[in-house]
Amino acid sequence: MMGAGWIDLTGRRAVVTGGTKGVGGAVVAALVGAGARVVTGARSRPDDLPETVGFFAADLMSAEGCADFARSAETELGGVDILVNVLGGSSAPGGGFAALSDEIWMKEINQNLMAAVRIDRALVPGMLERGSGVVIHVTSIQHELPLPESTIGYAAAKGALATYSKALSKELAPKGVRVVRVSPGWVETEASVRLAQRLAEQAGTDYEGGKRIIMDSLGGIPLGRPAQPQEVADLVAFLVSPRAASITGTEVVIDGGTVPTV
Repeated sequence: MMGAGWIDLTGRRAVVTGGTKGVGGAVVAALVGAGARVVTGARSRPDDLPETVGFFAADLMSAEGCADFARSAETELGGVDILVNVLGGSSAPGGGFAALSDEIWMKEINQNLMAAVRIDRALVPGMLERGSGVVIHVTSIQHELPLPESTIGYAAAKGALATYSKALSKELAPKGVRVVRVSPGWVETEASVRLAQRLAEQAGTDYEGGKRIIMDSLGGIPLGRPAQPQEVADLVAFLVSPRAASITGTEVVIDGGTVPTV
């Protein structure tokens, strides 16, 4: 983990959505390690969340849940300097476009686009009042490299998030608020480990074989491995820090070289 000597966020107030596991959990730990005060939320508090991290139970898939969480977080911190929208994911079934009902589409959109839109709408005005702040939107390389078997809705929602993020950056940058997208490829989270194990069992191979199946489905990862959550978190910690003060409106890809285009 980066030390505060390299990234110093002492006194900064941060909100992280989806911060109880996977990439979000690593982001919370990295920001706390760099000295920030951090608040996160989910439907229930995990047992391993550090006591120093503020937590509010909320359903961020709903407009009401987002509003309640944002209000509680802002009150707890007395204002927000850093907002990292990590919340995302997909539970859509396989089977291509025909398997996706309106209900599934709306779930993908609420989870991967509207949660960030709603939280931004609640917390960014305070940043604008102070004339400073950083917003990170965690997108995905799948908005460039969608997998039609099961992630059409997820990829489309992340594509919308990327476009929204770019527009937001143009509006906010002249007012002192930076907006940056972080676009991971395959990250070896708890969920992806379970996926690799399931694929390995189906194919009659071991965990490394399951990982190879996933990498092959992506067209290969030149680096030869998935990213680790901590690697994504360290990138986020840098981007929200003063060391990245000139970075806004762009997308930083962390995918081991997966996307094959310029």
